[in-house]
Amino acid sequence: MAWLLLIIAGLLEVGWAIGLKYTEGFTRLWPSVFTIGAMVLSVALLGVAMKTLPVGTSYAVWVGVGAVGTAILGMVLFAEPATAGRLASLGLIVAGIVGLKLASA
Repeated sequence: MAWLLLIIAGLLEVGWAIGLKYTEGFTRLWPSVFTIGAMVLSVALLGVAMKTLPVGTSYAVWVGVGAVGTAILGMVLFAEPATAGRLASLGLIVAGIVGLKLASA
């Protein structure tokens, strides 16, 4: 259950990171409300997951899921470049996340 909460927390991190783009410096109400809500829920779920998972693993996975998801959505939503180097680097992050999961099982 802790791993599921951690993945959801990471996905919420993607939501608030992308949401920041839409807040326009927190000048738009509803994008700002969504972004702040996602931030709070993401950190709360991370904290719950850390009750049973190692802190280093939890934090690294949370950041990794957020980084990979945000980078991919940046490519899809904002036409950021999807170069071979960027995609390979994202693949390395995913490999690190999988490795941490396997090492913590």
